[in-house]
Amino acid sequence: MADYTFYTNPMSRGQIARWALHEAGVDYDQVLVDWAAKPADLLAANPMGKVPTLVHHAADGDRTITECAAICAYLAEVEPGASLGPTGSEAADYFRWLFFAAGPVEQAVVARSMGWEVPPERQGMVGFGSYERVIDTLDAHLADRAFVCGARFTMADVYVGSQVDWGLTFGSIPPRPAFVAYAERLQARPAYKAAKAIDNDLIQGMQK
Repeated sequence: MADYTFYTNPMSRGQIARWALHEAGVDYDQVLVDWAAKPADLLAANPMGKVPTLVHHAADGDRTITECAAICAYLAEVEPGASLGPTGSEAADYFRWLFFAAGPVEQAVVARSMGWEVPPERQGMVGFGSYERVIDTLDAHLADRAFVCGARFTMADVYVGSQVDWGLTFGSIPPRPAFVAYAERLQARPAYKAAKAIDNDLIQGMQK
C-alpha cells in the first residue's frame, strides 16, 4: 500500500491535489470517483462525498485531509524533505495568500460566475468585498515577485497558482500580465506537467 490514498475525479479540483502530491514527491494510490456511484470508502472518510479527499496512512493510523488548501498545507508540513513549506519570514506571505486564495478569491470568482452581485453598501458583509478589489489585490502582490513568497516556489503556489491557472483557462480571472507570467512559470514545473498529463489522459479516456 502506498502512503496515501487519493480519491479524485480528473474533472474536478482533484487536479490541484494531484499537483501537490507530485510536488511533494510521495507515492499514492488513486481511486477514481464516479459522481453517480461514490465508493463507500470515500463516504466513510468524507461524508461530504467530495473530491479530492486524501487519506494518509501514517504510522499512528489513517488521517483524512479534505479541502485543497488544507491538502497543500498538510503535504508541505508532513513531507519536509520536499522543502515546500515556509521558512522564516516567508510564513506571513505563505499563510496569507494561501488562505486569501481559498477565501476571497474563491468566493469572488464563484459569486461572479453565478451572477451574484453584492450591492456596494453591503460589500463589508462578505469576505471578499468585491470581485474587482480581490483581483486588484492579487495582481498587486504578484506583479513584482516570481512566486507567492518571493523568489522561491512553495506549496502556497500550488493552490494560488491553480486558482490563477484555472481562472485564465476558463475566463474567470482576467489575463493581466502578472497573472499570465505567473501561470507560465508554474506550467514549466516538471511536477505540474506530470500531474496534468495524468489528468488530461484520464479526461480523454472518459470522453471517448
